[in-house]
Formats: sequence, C-alpha cells, structure tokens
Amino acid sequence: MPYAMSNGVRLYYEEAGRGFPIVFVHEFADDLYSWEPQLRYFSRRYRCIAFNARGYAPSDVPKAVSKYSQAIATDDIANIMRHLKLRKAHVIGCSMGGLATLHFGLRYPRLARSLTVIGAGYGSDPDKRKQFLADTEVMARRFEELGTKEAIKPYQVGPSRIQFQNKDPRGFAHFCAEFAGHSALGSANTLRGVQAKRPTIYSLERGLRKLRVPTHIVTGDEDNNCLEPGIFIKRVCPAAQLTVVAATGHAVNIEEPDLFNRISAEFLAQVDSGRWRPRDPRSLNKSTMARR
Repeated sequence: MPYAMSNGVRLYYEEAGRGFPIVFVHEFADDLYSWEPQLRYFSRRYRCIAFNARGYAPSDVPKAVSKYSQAIATDDIANIMRHLKLRKAHVIGCSMGGLATLHFGLRYPRLARSLTVIGAGYGSDPDKRKQFLADTEVMARRFEELGTKEAIKPYQVGPSRIQFQNKDPRGFAHFCAEFAGHSALGSANTLRGVQAKRPTIYSLERGLRKLRVPTHIVTGDEDNNCLEPGIFIKRVCPAAQLTVVAATGHAVNIEEPDLFNRISAEFLAQVDSGRWRPRDPRSLNKSTMARR
C-alpha cells in the first residue's frame, strides 16, 4: 500500500491518470472513495491523488486528540504533495476537506494552482455556534460508547443529507456503508481535534480578502449551514467564484457527480488556459448604475 509520512503519521493514498496533479481531500463522513466519480472522470486528463485523512484507516489512527487539528489537516495536504514531489496542484476538498483546502490556499498559496471548496462552513453561524459545539461533543461520545455503525445513524440522515437519500437511494446506501466502516476512535478524535476547534469561515475574512489563488466555492442551496458562509466568501474574496447547486444538500460531488464534474472541469480549464481572472473591482460599485 502507498503511504506518505506527515509528521510521523502514515497517510494512505491512491493515484489515477497522468497530467497536471489534482489532490482530493475528503469530508468527515466519507473517505477517499467518495471521490471515485471524480477520479474516473478527471484521470482522463489529470494525475489524480486522493488520500485518507489521519484517523481514517488504512491511514494511521493516532490515539491522542492532540494529533488532530485544522492546522495539522492543512499540513497533511502539503506533506502529501512533498512526498509525491508536486510543485503545484489543483486542490479539491469537500466539507472538512473543503475547510482544509481553503486553509491550504491561505497558508500554502505557492503550492496551489486552484482551490475548489465544496460545502464548507458548517459551525460558522454565530447564532448556532454553541449548539454546534455541543452537538459535536455528543457525537464524539456516541462514537466512543456505541461504535461507528450505531453512532452515525442520526448523522447520516441529517437535514443536508436527506437530499442525497431521496435522489439516489443506492448511492446513499453505499455512502452509509462506507461511513459505518470508519474507526470510532479516529472519528471521535477528528470531531474533537478538528471540527470543534477549527476557526469559523467569518474569522478568515482578513486572509480571504488577500487570497489570490483561483477559488471555486460550490454549495447546495439546501445545505443550510454552508450556503451563507459560501456567499460570504464570494463577497469578501476577489479570487472566489460561487456555484450554488439547486435542490441539493451537502456533498455535491457525490449527490450530483455529473454536474459537479462538468462545472469543475470548466473552472480548471479556465485556470489551466490562463483565462481565469479575479473579480473586476468595478463590480463592487455600491451604485446600481455606473458612475463616470
């Protein structure tokens, strides 16, 4: 099995295709196999790399919560790239992986040709922050006390997952089966070390205003916890473009894989061809009409 070392932790990865590299970063409830529709599509033109985060076997599952954090998750992407001797890559992440992708662009802009951030911002709403933290701890305890298969039953049918269940019962069943096989310890530690302690999207405003890496924010219009953060990023970050996918929940890449692949391919083509441009500052004119 291929592994990359990241600060003493082995990270399992898989590759497909040849060309300019794309690194895929998975969400909390899934693993590298969530990117299978993208690996099959993009590997026709790109070198695709997907890896399991720490805590997700066959990657190592550190026992200490201190081995998990947003900063560490961001460094893990960089260390995967160093292991593979990649000077630059497109980076595509979903949810937890989307936050890591965004932080990667802020901390390692020279390593990123572009960023695609799906469903990022859960827990950022200040009115719901306390509830988010409480729910995160309850979920961590469920993993410890019940094991993964029982712990995830309420999570997998949450308000931004039922769209997937309704559209694609077979795909949803596969998602649930994959989720049920995750390490309970790794999931609990990820919740406490990464999810509960990561900064909110709104706290990143200063860095987002300075970000110049081409950035594509993708969110479902029924992903209530991530829609507003996505709009916020679009408003403050001149490098960001926003796609809102109709009648869609959280993990757009598995819920609407064909649409996601097409819009992402167009974005990457714009970047690769040199046609991508940041937002024209004239569009920020507060007037509804052009001024002389």
